Amino acid sequence: MTADQKNSGSCCTTDGSCHSGVTTVYKVSGMTCGHCEGAVTEEISALTGVTAVKAVATTGEVTVTSTTPLAEETIRAAIEEAGYELTTTA
Repeated sequence: MTADQKNSGSCCTTDGSCHSGVTTVYKVSGMTCGHCEGAVTEEISALTGVTAVKAVATTGEVTVTSTTPLAEETIRAAIEEAGYELTTTA
């Protein structure tokens, strides 16, 4: 399983904050609600180098932006700590 990573260059959000780096989309099983999204987001956000996280329960996708590529094992451990399972990369 390989990560779907791309150099996102510079990306400014609607609130005016900017970040750059690598964006990776992961598929996570078990997320069913906003609480699930928050738990996954909290665990991944705590990882060194992570600048943005967006978890969407309805699609099971978690989009992570980081300053450098993250090891899949690191992401997997954070998702499991939140109580969910990394199933694949999108």
